[in-house]
Amino acid sequence: MTSSIVLLTKNEKTSVGEIYIKCLALKEIMALREILVVDGHSTDGTQEIFRELGINFIADNGKGKGSAIRQAISQVKGDIIVFIDADGSHDPADIPRLIKPILDGECDHVTGSRMKGGSDELHGDFSKFVRMIGSDIITLGINYRFGVRLTDSQNGFRAIRREAAQRLGLKEDITTIEQEMIIKTLKAGFRMGEVATHEYKRKGGESKISVPQVWPRYVYSWLKYLFFN
Repeated sequence: MTSSIVLLTKNEKTSVGEIYIKCLALKEIMALREILVVDGHSTDGTQEIFRELGINFIADNGKGKGSAIRQAISQVKGDIIVFIDADGSHDPADIPRLIKPILDGECDHVTGSRMKGGSDELHGDFSKFVRMIGSDIITLGINYRFGVRLTDSQNGFRAIRREAAQRLGLKEDITTIEQEMIIKTLKAGFRMGEVATHEYKRKGGESKISVPQVWPRYVYSWLKYLFFN
């Protein structure tokens, strides 16, 4: 099975080049078919880094990370899609472990778990505390609804079979797509899995999530996909 890495970027000029090069180096140890870079209309010089390194990229439609993920799913060619952020919070060296349960025929969708692998970004201030508690509540709801025991429903670092991803009918335009993907994977009868991955302090850019602005959408989409759609 071949893999496509989708590198999601927005204003991450200080880290994107390093992450891309580390992803490219994986060709030596896995069947990497392509790296698809999807940029969220960066204005900080990120696109200049692409040009300096000869990196081909596509621009998203400006609606958010979820929309960019849906755009990538429609274009990639590998049998397995790996999603990784370009801010340095995810380590490309973890990708072979992330896709192994899929290659072994055990799972269709595997997320990296910060609860198992640790995080430099989940603790330390009130905003992070609120995000962690909210994530735990959402994950608990998913677990009891579907009889699973996941630990992290919000990590963007994940791998999924392309065929499965294309059958989920994803709708979310923002980061709520992370929980939508898991819920719809389980509803469709696909197999979910987790591996421990560490979340590092971001090397570039700033968090795109504003809790006061997005929490209503998180609650709405969580309940909607759990019980209705």
